[in-house]
Amino acid sequence: MKNKNLWIVTFLSACLLLLPTTTYSAQATDFKQGTVSVPLTTGLTGSGNSAKTYYLDLPSGVTSSSIRSGTLKYSGNNSVVGGITVENGKIKLTLKGNVKEETFPVTGMDDNVNKPFVTTPGNSIWRYADGRRWQINDYKEDKGINESYNVNATDYSTPSETPPKRTVTTKSDPVNPSAATWYKSDQTPVPYSSVIQSSIKLHPLDLLDDPGKARVKNNRFLITYTVPSKNRVLEEVSEGFGKGGHAKGWLYYVTLPYYFEADAKVTSYSYAGNVSFDYTLPDEATLNGTATLEKPSPNPIKLNGAKVDVKIRVKGELLGYTDTSNIDEWVFYAKEKNGTAKADMKKDYSKVLTTSKDFDFVIPGSRVVSDNFKQDYSLTVVIRFKKPVITKTGTITSLEQKMEVSAGVYKKDIPIDFPTVPNKPTKPEGKPPIARISAPKYIKAGDDMMVYGGASSDPDGYITDYAWGTDGAQGKIGNTARGYVWYTRDQVGETFPIGLTVVDNDGLFGSTSTEVTVIEPKPAASISISGTLKQNRKTTLTNYSQSPTRFPLIKSKTQVTISAVSGGTNADIKFSGSLAELESKDVLFRKPGKYKATIHVENTAGYADDSEITFDIIPDEAPSVYFTAPGKRYRDPEKGNKAIFAINDMSFSTDKDPIARRIWEYRYDSNNNGSFTDESWVIFSNENKSELDLEVIEVGKYEIRLTVVEEFGQPTIEDFVTEADRRSADSYTDSMKQPLIQRTVEVLNRAPEVDWET
Repeated sequence: MKNKNLWIVTFLSACLLLLPTTTYSAQATDFKQGTVSVPLTTGLTGSGNSAKTYYLDLPSGVTSSSIRSGTLKYSGNNSVVGGITVENGKIKLTLKGNVKEETFPVTGMDDNVNKPFVTTPGNSIWRYADGRRWQINDYKEDKGINESYNVNATDYSTPSETPPKRTVTTKSDPVNPSAATWYKSDQTPVPYSSVIQSSIKLHPLDLLDDPGKARVKNNRFLITYTVPSKNRVLEEVSEGFGKGGHAKGWLYYVTLPYYFEADAKVTSYSYAGNVSFDYTLPDEATLNGTATLEKPSPNPIKLNGAKVDVKIRVKGELLGYTDTSNIDEWVFYAKEKNGTAKADMKKDYSKVLTTSKDFDFVIPGSRVVSDNFKQDYSLTVVIRFKKPVITKTGTITSLEQKMEVSAGVYKKDIPIDFPTVPNKPTKPEGKPPIARISAPKYIKAGDDMMVYGGASSDPDGYITDYAWGTDGAQGKIGNTARGYVWYTRDQVGETFPIGLTVVDNDGLFGSTSTEVTVIEPKPAASISISGTLKQNRKTTLTNYSQSPTRFPLIKSKTQVTISAVSGGTNADIKFSGSLAELESKDVLFRKPGKYKATIHVENTAGYADDSEITFDIIPDEAPSVYFTAPGKRYRDPEKGNKAIFAINDMSFSTDKDPIARRIWEYRYDSNNNGSFTDESWVIFSNENKSELDLEVIEVGKYEIRLTVVEEFGQPTIEDFVTEADRRSADSYTDSMKQPLIQRTVEVLNRAPEVDWET
């Protein structure tokens, strides 16, 4: 497995071009010694970094043809895999990484080092058809099942709107630790394969929005909290529960954030050293040409679509000559060998000793007829002089250098030309893995884009390594299933490839690619209204506007307005402070109607956006008053000659607000003239009773009046409401009042009993 990973890295890094530092020193008169440094690299993790291939630029003034054969030599603590060669004007060598193993604590989070996982378990709380009983489900830890029990409602509305408070327990299973992104204390990502499984522990945090306690048992959360909790969602009650009437179901849930802790054992790799060689200096004008294949990367690349883009950089360097004023022009040629594309030529009239040009080609998918297709390209760089240049062998008017590069494309298996590796194992057998990429088709410049390869799979094993190609992107994705990259504002309108190669435990490869187009970094203005959209209730206006990460919104330029459209006026809109730089603001509407909120935002890139929402504020309805009382009662000698009337209130709030006050009154027709208008009202109860007795002693008729006063059933803003804003109604003046006969009771005397026998 160790050597297999070495091959993998050799292939995956074959197209990595790193800029070295260069030095050279004088030696004997017939040659000199040059040195190029391998970029110092430490702390690389993942088997994909166990070996690296470097392409090192030659020092200025050195041509590949001037390097003396057999003098290339590596100095350093790494081992060289295969030989050191010169390809297309660069020194190529593959190094085996120096291994370091260390164990340290890590934290598992949800995609981001500051983002814990969240679970939202809950308990089913259902209301029976009678509207006054509740079924409460509770998880029993000792039995491992949910049990239910019934409780009576404690509020005064029918149907009951809120279940009685009860302490309950619920359970929840965490995500698989493999779904977490693991970080060291310095926030460096660590691959899950390095996490020691036996050390993984769950850590619950405090519940959000609700009091309660969470603990871990048998790798499961057990959460004790109080229902009704702050949040709930509707549930369908079962057939066995009994549907119809006021039957209704809710899931009352809590929000529990959590994370993982563990120890990780990580193998890291480091690289350093330099390559020395002997070379001869040109003693007359010499042209050094190099050709570098910029695309595809990696090379070869899997065909994914109708074409493969090719980009070649051709560089010319004039050595042994310094009179730039005599340079007439640089000419660059590029063409396909045995291809159909038209040859391309570019010129540069700059008076410089070094210059380069890029050439773009396309390999049509129809041309890739084999699983190991190779397209060759011929490149030429020419420099022309205004006046002939005298050399030892005569005069020259121009210099020319020819080069060749090849771009590889495959359809199925990855053709790999591994360097010589000691103890090369036999070719693995099995089915190759399937690479899958999840990434957006469009991304705003400056915004972080998550690229995800975790859906990749292996039909007969598992994925061990991920290698990403994100040409043109800022940021790098390591040997992990996911990562973040971004693109600059200068890249707006361009489309970039994203490639992924995965390796399975058999050493087999699978590759795929996709494209992303960079669009303008415009902000997205968004504003929302939440809460109870009802007269005299608290609503919350929230700014949900977004902008690309690197072009944040300018708070001082955020402009928000709220205005009345119909029904109310702007004077009916109440809030504290101002709407400048709005993030969130509590707002109250004194009158029902249609209102509008608008928002304007601008970001640091100079882009702006506007948005608006229109919403309705519904009226606060007055309650409906109704009560029952017996029409007649006789005075009872055994109770002090009093008549006692049992009265039951059946009033209700039409919009389900609680009734906070009940004021009971009567007036007595003292002159028995059949009218109560000349009588005064007497309060006989103001204790908010819905069932009570009226005790009177005088014979005659009494009119009863009930006044009910609602409380706000939802949050309000007390600074903007008064007692008069609580809706009320009474049985006497209400437009839907009861008939007078239903509000009148009569006290009678019992007739005397006569005994005729005496």
